[in-house]
Amino acid sequence: MNTHLEDYIYELYKSIGVKSPLDLDMNLIAKKLGVEITYKRRAFRLNNEIVMMKGTQIEEWMMFGHEVCHFLRHSGLQLNMHDLFRKLQEYQAEYFAYHFCVPTFMLDELSDITIHLIMNTFNVNYEFALRRLDMYQHKLYRSKRRKSLQPGKVYDSTIEILNKLKNQVGEERLSHEIKRLL
Repeated sequence: MNTHLEDYIYELYKSIGVKSPLDLDMNLIAKKLGVEITYKRRAFRLNNEIVMMKGTQIEEWMMFGHEVCHFLRHSGLQLNMHDLFRKLQEYQAEYFAYHFCVPTFMLDELSDITIHLIMNTFNVNYEFALRRLDMYQHKLYRSKRRKSLQPGKVYDSTIEILNKLKNQVGEERLSHEIKRLL
């Protein structure tokens, strides 16, 4: 089960013909999105222009992912925003960049995923690949856990233990997920 952001990025990439890691070309994507990339001493987005700092190809790709979020999903100038709202937008852009630069639907097509595979396939640095792998593995774990806790698909012995727990602590203290199983 995908998150809203994963679906959004899948649909975005599908709409511009990006299907595989080989299609993840910053300049081509910018052109298809109607964005102009320029370079200055500080990265920001202004209208249809993404201003980036010169860096390595890897640094620029990760920075582009961050700035594309501002272009696609944010409005207004951060200079005029309350500090908390600006921090929220920065958090959202950072999170977006992980999914934009290393899309889930492309990770789903790989096997034996490692940090180095992510680095080499998606042109990101070690720290970025490590964090993205952690996010992806957490998603797979949550998905697997959810599937294993389906009403009617739980061992009778597990239900018996959960009922004992309910009797010991009281039904009101049980999580919604446990109540759903009983």
